[in-house]
Amino acid sequence: MNRLPVVAIIGRPNVGKSTLFNRILRQRIAVVDDQPGVTRDRLFGRADWAGKEFFLIDTGGFIPDSDDLINQLVREQAEIAIDEADLVLFMVDSRVGSTDLDDDIARRLQRSRKPVLVIANKADNETYQLEANQFFSLGLGEPIDIAAISGYNFGDMLDLIVGHLPEGEEFDESDKLKIAVVGRPNVGKSSFVNFLSGKQRQIVTDIPGTTRDSIDTEIEFEGEKFILIDTAGLRRKSRIKENLEFYTTLRTLKSVERCDVAVVLIEAQEGLLHQDIQVLEEVMSFRKGTLLVINKWDLIEEKETDTSKIFEESIRGKIPTLSYLPMVFISAITGQRGVNVLKLCKKIDERQKYRIQTSELNRFIEETVNRQHPAAVRGKHIKFFYATQSEICPPTFVFFCNYPKLLQRQYLRYIENRMRATWDFEGVPIRIKVKSRDKKN
Repeated sequence: MNRLPVVAIIGRPNVGKSTLFNRILRQRIAVVDDQPGVTRDRLFGRADWAGKEFFLIDTGGFIPDSDDLINQLVREQAEIAIDEADLVLFMVDSRVGSTDLDDDIARRLQRSRKPVLVIANKADNETYQLEANQFFSLGLGEPIDIAAISGYNFGDMLDLIVGHLPEGEEFDESDKLKIAVVGRPNVGKSSFVNFLSGKQRQIVTDIPGTTRDSIDTEIEFEGEKFILIDTAGLRRKSRIKENLEFYTTLRTLKSVERCDVAVVLIEAQEGLLHQDIQVLEEVMSFRKGTLLVINKWDLIEEKETDTSKIFEESIRGKIPTLSYLPMVFISAITGQRGVNVLKLCKKIDERQKYRIQTSELNRFIEETVNRQHPAAVRGKHIKFFYATQSEICPPTFVFFCNYPKLLQRQYLRYIENRMRATWDFEGVPIRIKVKSRDKKN
């Protein structure tokens, strides 16, 4: 299994980076405007083309106070993007031609020896397509003429991008359980890792954001080895405003990608904040087994015996679609229930690797449908034929029926709830796919 490669779009402001970013991701994420510097936050997403996935970064633009500052900021972004990326898309403007800043970035790219594709944007007619040839002078190979707005030459460009992508650095394929410790800044992630490892491996302070990179720590518990991945704090994308913080977030997401189970820490005194929900959504997009850990529980005065129960009900009320996540209340400082996290992570990992026999699934779907039939749509009655489990991590199930496109989302939710009531998938996301035996339906 390989890590996803990183593709970074760099270039001076107003060359169309955000437009290209949006088109590759096939959704409008970046704000696009004719004024330079509209994109203040660094944006990222997961893209795919021809069966290959990769992280895509839009380094954005700036609204500077002077021409000198704009050059400084663009160069700074280019430096960080080049260091982080497996492939750089150097975007230039066919209508404007090569500028001094373009030349500066090109020289830095040549020194980096990173794979680079020169993307000559705004080549939406024959004249500008011919003008794109002037970028041969950058010394980075043949420029690719495109029009990000209209999509001209877009498929050919994507073919070249995925053709230049490395297979990626391989994950650790050992049997050690890899646990990513994730959460917004200053919830006690490093303190928690320090407690479990029994040594002061990380620098622990009260200043948010001390941990800039993901750090692996190998520990042994009850005769088994675990790898703890302590990550920098995740924030909402709208709050990622510094170059360093942006790339720290990217590294955190890459750590979640390579883990087996994600531990999401929240702070007991704060409760479940909107930021925490955003972090959970980011983690769940990777479909990893997940454990929700409420840290600093020692600071909550348990005046009543059911304090944790009330707290848990409050949290579940805010995230009803993630009600299957188990919770544990700990103190990273005192060690209260800290080792329970490792035990629960091990159970979650076992659950996400569990396979259900096809015969069991077929009995399940028969009983589930008899209990509640799917609603008929436009006079067509939906009939299930059989089911099978196609994957683990996460458990993925394929149900075959006669009219899969007519099956309502709420009925799929009903099937998932029945599955969770039948089998123990606590902490594990489930994927349900519906297909037709007849390709015509």
